[in-house]
Amino acid sequence: MPRCSTSSGVASTPSMRPQWSPRVSRERAAAVSRRRPFRAQAALKGKFTDAEWARIAIAYEPVWAIGTGKTATPEQAQDVHASIRAWLSTNISPAVAKATRIQYGGSMKGANAAGLLSKPDIDGGLIGGASLKAEFISGIAAVAPKP
Repeated sequence: MPRCSTSSGVASTPSMRPQWSPRVSRERAAAVSRRRPFRAQAALKGKFTDAEWARIAIAYEPVWAIGTGKTATPEQAQDVHASIRAWLSTNISPAVAKATRIQYGGSMKGANAAGLLSKPDIDGGLIGGASLKAEFISGIAAVAPKP
């Protein structure tokens, strides 16, 4: 079942947001986004028990999307989420990989939530300012499971 969370409430100002640059554009084109998450994940290897992993959620946002309002296509996001899940399976355990919630954090909006949340390895969204807009509420309501 998809789950959405609102951001921690930490305010960001335009000066804190990364601006477009040729480097960011090259990273996107070179699909560096698929390798980047593993730098952080490698530091987690062996640090948690399976019981602790059961309480951990991973949020992924492409580096090129940070602060831009741009969103990966559902296929791009699924590709990276599947890679993260495969890394967990190989480096932690298949059970942890299956159970870990991996959320998409890159500008999910009502207009793109259905496509992103339809992917098998995207377990939800880490939603920021979009959660305050009526368009998001109506868009997410359309794809939310019915009670």
